[in-house]
Amino acid sequence: MPEQIETLILLETNIDDMPGEWLGPLLEQLMNAGALDAWSTPIQMKKNRPAVQLSALCEAEKAPELRALLFVHTSTLGVRQQEVQRYSLPRRIERVETRFGPIRVKLAEYAPARWKAAPEFEDCLAAARAHGAPLAEVYRAALARIDFVMNSG
Repeated sequence: MPEQIETLILLETNIDDMPGEWLGPLLEQLMNAGALDAWSTPIQMKKNRPAVQLSALCEAEKAPELRALLFVHTSTLGVRQQEVQRYSLPRRIERVETRFGPIRVKLAEYAPARWKAAPEFEDCLAAARAHGAPLAEVYRAALARIDFVMNSG
């Protein structure tokens, strides 16, 4: 299966003087502003200080806005930026009907007739809450339906 290749921007900064509770809302804000992915990684800085490395992956045109968010909403004085290549499998979304309602499932073909499938987390969470069911049960139900759909057609 041919991979898709994209040139993206990786923004990173190390933080050792900011409350950890601020990270969740910041990562959400980065995603809402156009980051393709955003995460934090625990690290050790000079003088053995515990810290986090904040990272955001984005398209080039989003980099200025995301850098500005990092400067405004963190204690950082500097942000590193580098171009990176991302190789990814082409993917599509299928909607499957489960006993919990419709669930979207992301599919990617990694070899001829060999697929990876991942139910959309938000759909599974909403269905689990609506039915008072365990999240894992909804997830498994969606995977079972996508297996049925893929093997019957």
